[in-house]
Amino acid sequence: MRDSPAAILTPAAAAVVALLLLVLWVTTVGVPPLQARIPGTDRPPQAEGESSVPLVGTLVTSDGRAADLPGEWPRFRGPNFDGIAHESVSLTRTWPSDGPKMLWSIELGEGHAGAAVRDGRVYVLDYDRQAEADVLRCLSLADAAEIWRFSYPSKVKRNHGMSRTVPAVTDKYVVALGPKCQVMCLDAKTGQCHWLKDMVAEFGATVPPWYAGQCPLIDGDRAILAPGGDALLVALDCASGNVIWRSPNPRAWTMTHSSIMPMELAGRKMYVYCGKGGVAGVAANDGSLLWETTAWKISIATVPSPVILPEGRIFLSGGYNSGAVMLQLHEQGGKLTAETLFRLEPKQFGSTQQTPVFFDNHLFGVRERDKQLVCLDLAGNEVWKSGSRNKFGIGPYMIADGLILVLDDSGVLTLAEASPAGYKPLARAQVLDGNDAWGPMALVGGRLIVRDLTRMACLDVSAGGGR
Repeated sequence: MRDSPAAILTPAAAAVVALLLLVLWVTTVGVPPLQARIPGTDRPPQAEGESSVPLVGTLVTSDGRAADLPGEWPRFRGPNFDGIAHESVSLTRTWPSDGPKMLWSIELGEGHAGAAVRDGRVYVLDYDRQAEADVLRCLSLADAAEIWRFSYPSKVKRNHGMSRTVPAVTDKYVVALGPKCQVMCLDAKTGQCHWLKDMVAEFGATVPPWYAGQCPLIDGDRAILAPGGDALLVALDCASGNVIWRSPNPRAWTMTHSSIMPMELAGRKMYVYCGKGGVAGVAANDGSLLWETTAWKISIATVPSPVILPEGRIFLSGGYNSGAVMLQLHEQGGKLTAETLFRLEPKQFGSTQQTPVFFDNHLFGVRERDKQLVCLDLAGNEVWKSGSRNKFGIGPYMIADGLILVLDDSGVLTLAEASPAGYKPLARAQVLDGNDAWGPMALVGGRLIVRDLTRMACLDVSAGGGR
């Protein structure tokens, strides 16, 4: 049946009326002016339970006192960012059957955050599940008595642990990065707060899977962080929290679990960072982007940090069958470029979460594929491996006094020679009774600080200590 003329005209008439009303509204009310986009204002709304209220922290002081003990491990990977203790204290080459003497141990909230040590104080980021708060604790190196704690509210769910970063500390400041990308800068001695920042709200950071694993860096009086988002890296004034510079992020790389490593080449100081999608070098003076490459990226999680090597080389490794790569930086006409020298298949080397150590012109690390400790030369060739009877998990390792100390997942500590001559184990002991002993170790004055998921302990591994 054909439509009647009235049925056809009615929708058309309605459209004409609507158009006339729109014209009338525009001419009487006007069109609101277009606003320039302000970075950060178009981000998705916050998740349920999160708040845009500025962070407010609480300081609680206690009776603990800083120890009168020498040495420092002031940041992730130690004083020189290399995982090596460069101090004169000799370590013992043998342990009793029950292992090195335990000087103290304390219970912690679930996590993998390692310790930073300076001026007889131990700094560790913790999580208080009952209070739903991140907590930076300052303890005595002598007996773990708490000197002060500073906390702020942060709702974090269990996800293979909670806190997992190492603070950075100087004689003035301590900076710590929480699981959900909140950053605090406190007075290193008193715990008084200089500032608190939320990198998600301020810089458009995206909280990585399994929470933030990036360890902050203090360079002079500047805190150097890698939020991704609106800026790949930022430099903040430690005293005020003011932004000194923001580096560009042209590829919109997001934050990974990897940490920033400083590097110098051709008289130029830079920070090297593995973002989600590639690696970049950022000028330390002004944050300008010096070079970038997409030759190294991991689809699931980038955790190990860059290993800075002599002559402009950078060794990168990862887990999830990503293997490893060696980059070579070239400088020509004031410009820097990154060349891939070689790649290693996962069967040759790869590391899920720990960063290899460069020592005696070789690389030492635990291989993801077979959990063996291996030694590589700088061409990527395997020099030796620990063998099928000497396997390790994804726990930490470090070098001191010509020795390598390796902690496996279950808290077994192994002592071996750190030499390209071969794998030579010296001692082995169960030093922790828990699981997931993944937190980075710290060594100060012959005192080794280790942790598992819920406990931190201090062991005397010095040649003059023990029993």
